[in-house]
Amino acid sequence: MKSAVQRKSLEANALPAPARRREALRADEPIFDLIELFFFAYRDFVGDADRMLENYEFGRAHHRVLHFVNRRPGLAIAALLDILKITKQSLNRVLKQLLEAGFVEARAGFSDRRQRLLYTTAKGAGLAQELAHLQSEHFVRVLNELPASARGAATDFLLAMIDAAERERVRVPLSRGGARMTASKAS
Repeated sequence: MKSAVQRKSLEANALPAPARRREALRADEPIFDLIELFFFAYRDFVGDADRMLENYEFGRAHHRVLHFVNRRPGLAIAALLDILKITKQSLNRVLKQLLEAGFVEARAGFSDRRQRLLYTTAKGAGLAQELAHLQSEHFVRVLNELPASARGAATDFLLAMIDAAERERVRVPLSRGGARMTASKAS
């Protein structure tokens, strides 16, 4: 006759590996290895872009604005605020610099002339593309070191890191923009 501990161990081992991992994780115990790896990965991912942006006296906030305006031409300021989850005051300084430097332009809305729609200029689109290429090169280097399934797993992981209420709002523009979605998430 098996003890309760032995039965629990056998039951846990009968579960698929992801279920075993989920059972083993506890929210009251910090997962320091993943937290630190995420910090270091982010640091290295944005490092090259940060250095390029210094040439323009821009920072990460400028990069985020430029990225989303370039990816979504005609983006309303209210929509950009919602994407970035920042205050209008925080956006104003960064947007003013991008407008004055000729990287972004604001046009009146089609149906509501008071609305300001944002577009990258040729100069802004060029910088946004250069930054995207730098960061894409980083992803390509990493993904080429991993199994072919890594891109799908990374996509699933990053989508899961986004608040559940926001995931679909993030997923839809990605799928329209040509980003490859994994089979489990695209359906």
